[in-house]
Amino acid sequence: MQSFRALLILLFISLSTFKTFAQIPLSDKAEISVLTCGPGNELYSVFGHTAIRIFDPAKNINTVYNFGTFDFDTPNFYPKFVKGDLQYFVSVASYRDFIYEYQYYGRDVYEQTLNLTKYQKQQIADELNGTLFSDKKYYTYKFINRNCTTMVADIVNKQVTISLENSDSGKTYREIIYSYLQDNHFYENLGINLLFGYKTDKISEKLFLPKELMEGISNTKTKNGQPLAKSTKTIIEKTEQTKGFSFINSFYSYLLLIFLLLILTIKKAGYNTYLVFAGLMGLLFCFVSLYSSHNELLLNYNILLFNPLFIIIAIFITKNKKTLLKRLIYISFILLAVYLALTITKVHIWLMLPLLLVNSVALIRKMKAIPTTN
Repeated sequence: MQSFRALLILLFISLSTFKTFAQIPLSDKAEISVLTCGPGNELYSVFGHTAIRIFDPAKNINTVYNFGTFDFDTPNFYPKFVKGDLQYFVSVASYRDFIYEYQYYGRDVYEQTLNLTKYQKQQIADELNGTLFSDKKYYTYKFINRNCTTMVADIVNKQVTISLENSDSGKTYREIIYSYLQDNHFYENLGINLLFGYKTDKISEKLFLPKELMEGISNTKTKNGQPLAKSTKTIIEKTEQTKGFSFINSFYSYLLLIFLLLILTIKKAGYNTYLVFAGLMGLLFCFVSLYSSHNELLLNYNILLFNPLFIIIAIFITKNKKTLLKRLIYISFILLAVYLALTITKVHIWLMLPLLLVNSVALIRKMKAIPTTN
């Protein structure tokens, strides 16, 4: 019992000491910088990462604040992620440990030292530490609106308004995301474009990816006309080997799959099975769109491509219902035509045309199978 009390006292002193240390005023030598990490090969790292560093040699502070931390052991992790209820949180690490991790994985790291007044630096440090030691430490992750980059941008924006000018200016959210998934991420790109809805086709209005924020900071001037980025340094140059061409995760395997589906739908059992599958996909998109609080998943017009009516069409085989069946098929063709009109100018149209072909062929074969006599 005595040892347990001693442990609690030690823990309390340790936490109190750290909190006091964290709130200590910065010296004139203190620097605030934004760290931009390049993309990795894995999907979770393909968009890069943003963190913020406080360096004060006079106070022996060299800390990196990371808003991209989450716990895989969170109960119902994947349902919460899809729904938009997954809690991310801010964590801290020494600069040395942070850099070591990215050296290990061979990913780029750039550092932009911000041209701020001592008061502005203190404000940022106080906000970071206040967040770390309060309920604000946790936030609900949103792919575009609230992530590791936007959280850092929001903190800096309170001191200096960051320019929105960057190489992605004028592009839609979908176009920006699409450009990051060109190499060895074909099916991830396909899946994202199937799940993302109408709102991602709007022109981007914020800096939501690390590269964008880095460029925005480079294009920003302070009130006295000085560049916001006092200096930009390359801390690590990329050494990670890019994965070689993968036939499995490519447009070529996708075309092979489409060809196999077209063969499958030659037979009655094949096109009926496919129509049921396509209809279930449509129901899934409906459910996710209604269930999730991610704005990117709302108003998903891919429901027109994977129409839940396909399920009814597949099972409507009785002769006395052939007129209704034809009407449902005609309605489905109209919906496919509307879908084509909506996506013909979109960046992902080439991903969707093969699926549009398979769905059309399956409907045509179903139409031909309708008895012509009573």
